[in-house]
Amino acid sequence: MSAKNIRIEVMRAIESKVDSFIDSYLIPIDEIWQPTDFLPDNQSDKFLDDVTQIREEAKELGYDFWVTMVADTITEEALPTYESWLMDVEGIDQHGENKNGWSKWVRHWTAEENRHGDVLNKYLYLSGRVNMKEVEITTQHLIADGFDIGTDRDPYKNFVYTSFQELATNISHKRVGQMAKKKGNLLLGKMCTIIAGDEMRHHLAYREFVKTIFDHDPSQMMLAFADMMKKKIVMPAHFLRESGGNIGTAFENFSNCAQRLGVYTAHDYVEILKKLNAYWELDKIRSLTDDAEKARDYLMKLPARLERISERMKFPEDQYHFKWVEANGRF
Repeated sequence: MSAKNIRIEVMRAIESKVDSFIDSYLIPIDEIWQPTDFLPDNQSDKFLDDVTQIREEAKELGYDFWVTMVADTITEEALPTYESWLMDVEGIDQHGENKNGWSKWVRHWTAEENRHGDVLNKYLYLSGRVNMKEVEITTQHLIADGFDIGTDRDPYKNFVYTSFQELATNISHKRVGQMAKKKGNLLLGKMCTIIAGDEMRHHLAYREFVKTIFDHDPSQMMLAFADMMKKKIVMPAHFLRESGGNIGTAFENFSNCAQRLGVYTAHDYVEILKKLNAYWELDKIRSLTDDAEKARDYLMKLPARLERISERMKFPEDQYHFKWVEANGRF
């Protein structure tokens, strides 16, 4: 049987667990938070006063902070790209009588993720600190440009990617929330912290998918994991650009900003890999092919290698001036 067919069989074998994954890692719609829980009530007589408070608190946050907030928001707003990509993965079927539990997972996961872009976008708009038209243009570009995360339609590689990326997003939102809180912006701090909580639950689910696949098809799962790490885990907004710019030109500048601010760093990348290696217990997996053994050896040694590289990395200290945010952080 070909590797592709084996993957489909494994996806079918663990599909029966999808409902339990939804129950364990997602929250029912009637119970989970909604953006309006954090934003001013537009039907209240206090609406304008609450907006004024948001705008006053926003003045305490610096330029790099707002750039990071914008990029995080745009990344969340590009959700249509992520859903369409996952729906096309081998073993996930959303059509007719063949629609399965995996497509149900993708829809429910998407529904939770959708709230993140909604609440962040509205907050940016009310804060008065960014150029919303430029933000909107970048968002439309990112959705139109799509992305290529190096997974093709392979479910094993896609679940490695989502396991890694959900934890990276958790770290970014959590740090942004901590910074906001330190500046006295409790509302934004709470908002980012609860978004980070959602991302952590999603990470826990995707890493469980991979762990289950390791139980069924250890050698091919190991090879897929190694392949993804050799390519490097690119961020979902790696094609980020501003109006008039080329694909990807804004992403490097944003990454430097996030690194400078300490929101998401090269060290975090290494730590995520360490956590995945440990949770999936790579050192204990048995009955691997020779190629899979080599892949495991590569993955076990990779964190130390990446740490040495990260220690030598240099990042520009000068602020790049994005069209999203003026140099003084406001419009």
